[in-house]
Amino acid sequence: MSGNHYKGHEVSCCIKYFIFGFNILFWLLGMALVAIGLWAWSEKGVLSNISSITDLGGLDPVWLFMVVGGVMFILGFAGCIGALRENTFLLKFFSVFLGIIFFLELTTGILAFVFKDWIKDQLNLFINNNIRAYRDDIDLQNLIDFTQEYWDCCGAFGADDWNLNIYFNCTDGNPSREKCGVPFSCCTKDPAEDVINTQCGYDIRAKPDSEQKDYINVKGCVPQFEKWLQDNLTLVAGIFIGVALLQIFGICLAQNLVSDIEAGAPPSVHSPPPASQQQEGGVLLQMIYVHMLLVPPLFYLKQAASTLTENFTEPAPWH
Repeated sequence: MSGNHYKGHEVSCCIKYFIFGFNILFWLLGMALVAIGLWAWSEKGVLSNISSITDLGGLDPVWLFMVVGGVMFILGFAGCIGALRENTFLLKFFSVFLGIIFFLELTTGILAFVFKDWIKDQLNLFINNNIRAYRDDIDLQNLIDFTQEYWDCCGAFGADDWNLNIYFNCTDGNPSREKCGVPFSCCTKDPAEDVINTQCGYDIRAKPDSEQKDYINVKGCVPQFEKWLQDNLTLVAGIFIGVALLQIFGICLAQNLVSDIEAGAPPSVHSPPPASQQQEGGVLLQMIYVHMLLVPPLFYLKQAASTLTENFTEPAPWH
């Protein structure tokens, strides 16, 4: 008497270990970013006084490390363990989480182009808030200095924005030595100087406007950022498309692995369709899914490119 033996559908080892290897890198990188963030907070004494996290008026750059690292850690963990253990729950969580991130990125991009004037105002407000908190956090200070040096700019729309900072404003009651000055990162670079002159911005704004441009960059960082975006539009679009395709690729691989695992599961009392039918259905669903993901980004990318071209051809006056 011969028993009935069930021969399940084989799971693709290539897909399984590719997902595992790809996500273990994300997992380790996420842990590294979180560790760097915790170390930075420890050095600044934040961990011993948790309430100080919300005391800073501007952006604490450590938050970027913590948020990005946390998301990468969760995604890497779900994808890595899900693929290694053939756990469909973790793989589905990985796909859904990655899909949510993708649609959030897409929605943010669309809203940024639809409400570009509002975004510009919010960017101006964000920069000014960080100018006020310039001396309050060393990481924020380094971030602002790097931005102003990289884009050869000063303030949000000009050097006078530094009046918002209590150390640099030009009021009569300001006892600071930096009164009516700007940070050294606003100064024009002198190739002959090997050592950075951190006092080059002292008393600069007390000079006439015609003389200021000989010592500091008078253009604001918002206009300079727009100019940089115009000059590097192809690079920026390529990065966004590459990230989007990478996310779609990860979702499809995870869904394919889930289909293989479920097709190889032993039949229950209510027997599922044959493996061949499940595979055909899985491929069809993936094709529909990819179509839904790819068509909107390509459409809105075309719209965004045309919008940017119109904006930079005839720039609107600044208010």
